[in-house]
Amino acid sequence: MTSDTVDRAFEAALYADTDAALDTAASLLAADRSSDPELDRRGREFLATAWRRGWQPADVVRLVRRELDDVHVRLVAALVRAQAADDRARGPRWRAQLEELTAEEPARMDRFSRATAQLELYRLLLRLPALEPLDEPATRRTHPESRMLTRIRALLAKAEATGYPEEAEALSAKAQELMARHSVDEALLDAQAPTHDTPSACRIGVEPPYEQAKAVLLDAVATANHCRAVWNEAFAFSTVVGFEPDLEAVELLYTSLLVQATTAMTKAEAAQRAGGRKRTKTFRQSFLAAYAHRLGTRLRAAAETQVGDDLLPVLATREVAVTDRLDHLFPQTTTTRLRGVSDEAGWIEGSEAADRAQVKSRRPLD
Repeated sequence: MTSDTVDRAFEAALYADTDAALDTAASLLAADRSSDPELDRRGREFLATAWRRGWQPADVVRLVRRELDDVHVRLVAALVRAQAADDRARGPRWRAQLEELTAEEPARMDRFSRATAQLELYRLLLRLPALEPLDEPATRRTHPESRMLTRIRALLAKAEATGYPEEAEALSAKAQELMARHSVDEALLDAQAPTHDTPSACRIGVEPPYEQAKAVLLDAVATANHCRAVWNEAFAFSTVVGFEPDLEAVELLYTSLLVQATTAMTKAEAAQRAGGRKRTKTFRQSFLAAYAHRLGTRLRAAAETQVGDDLLPVLATREVAVTDRLDHLFPQTTTTRLRGVSDEAGWIEGSEAADRAQVKSRRPLD
C-alpha cells in the first residue's frame, strides 16, 4: 500500500542520519510511483506543524537555504505554495512572504535523486524547534500615510543605486526624516482617534557572514524607529517588535543601509588590496562592526527630537506597549560581545562609511 511505503521510508530515514538509511528509504520511494501523492501530503503536514510551532514561510526557506542546497530550496518553496491552499487565513506579512517565493520547480531528476532530496528536506522540517509565535491580524489598518512608505522606498532605492556618497547620504537622510514623520503621525492619529492597535513583530534575516555586526546594525535601526530587536544567532534572524508602520520603516532602512554598507566595504577593500593588504576577512568584520557602531550613534542622534507636551504621553504609552510585547515574547534574553574586531583600517573605513550614510533628524514638531 502507498502509505506503507512512505511509513517504511520514513522509519528508515527520518530518524537516522546515516547515508545508508537515506539510500534505503529513497530506493523504496523511487520504486513505488503510487507513493508520490502521499509523500507530498506528508510534506504539507510537516509544514503545517512548523507553522503551529511559530515558523513562517520566510523562516523555513531561509533555514533550508542555509542548511541544504538549491534543489531543496525549490522543493520547499513549491511545498509551501501547495500547502497554502489548505491553510487558514493569514495576515498581510505572511501573504507577502508567499508572494516572494520562487515559482521555479526543481530541475528534472531521476526518481531516486528526487526522493533523496525530499527526505533530506523532511528530516530538517521534522526537527524544527518551537519559535515565538508572531501572530498578526488578518487585515492591516490602512490610510493615506501608506503612500509615505512608497516615497521612502523610492528614496532608499536611489540611495542604493547612486555611486556618489554625498547623494546617498542626502537620500538616506530624507528617508529617515520621512520615517520619523510617518511614525509620529501614527502616534498623533492614535491620540486623536484611538484605534486600539497593539505592537506586532516580524523576523528579519541576519545572514552570515559577519552576522554579529549586521545584528548590531539592525538593532540600531530598530531602536531609532521606536522598535526593539532580539537576535537569534542559531537561525540567522532577528525578531523586531513594534507598531506596524515602524516595523515597515525598520525593514526598509535596514535593508538599504546594509546594501550601502556592502557597496562601501567592497570599494574600501579593493583599495586596501591594491595597497598590498590581504586580510580581507578581518577587514570586512571590522568594517561592518564600525559601520554598525557609528551608524547607531548617528541614528540615535537623529531620533532625538522635540515634540509637543500633548504627544509625550502617547509616545510613552506606545513605548511601554512595545516593551511589554517584547517581554512577553522573550522573557529571557542575553547580551553578547562583538567578536573578531581587530583590523584598525577596517574600523576607520567603516566609521567613515557610516558618516557618509548619516541620517539627519527631522524638524521638531510645532
